[in-house]
Amino acid sequence: MRLKRSQTIVLRRGPGKGSLGLLLLPHGARQAALGRSGIAALKREGDGSTPLGRFPIRQVLYRADRVARPRTRLPVRAIGALDGWCDDPTSRNYNRLIKLPWKRSAEGLRREDHLYDLVLVLGYNDRPRVGGRGSAIFVHLARPGYTPTEGCIALSRQDLSALLAQVGPRTLLDIRP
Repeated sequence: MRLKRSQTIVLRRGPGKGSLGLLLLPHGARQAALGRSGIAALKREGDGSTPLGRFPIRQVLYRADRVARPRTRLPVRAIGALDGWCDDPTSRNYNRLIKLPWKRSAEGLRREDHLYDLVLVLGYNDRPRVGGRGSAIFVHLARPGYTPTEGCIALSRQDLSALLAQVGPRTLLDIRP
């Protein structure tokens, strides 16, 4: 089943540990890993929390050397060898895609551990960007056992692909406690 163009998808904290969540899709709930500090209304850079709120999905990033171009109605961009994401709150490029090497703090997107083989970029703290409120909030692939993230949301490859097939430019992700 495909979601309506302006549909909202809900992610809420799951049972047990605060770093486990449930993504509620039309075809059932799916397990998700959350930030090591759980869900927080007042997200700060480096606090390990997943932000509370409703966020659009801005674009899809993928490793063209590892996975096929995703089929989706969202903007899609292959991750280049020098792509990174600025996480320096004092930079004018904070919470933006940048090219490496970078003279300030940044995270490389071309990871060896496969977590960023497929990534949905959430519209968190991007319009407007506020230094220190958190950066690089993504939906990406989960580690075995759904271990906690640094603040992102992580899904199995199958569940992330299923989500991707259902969302569009007006879909919102509603992260709830």
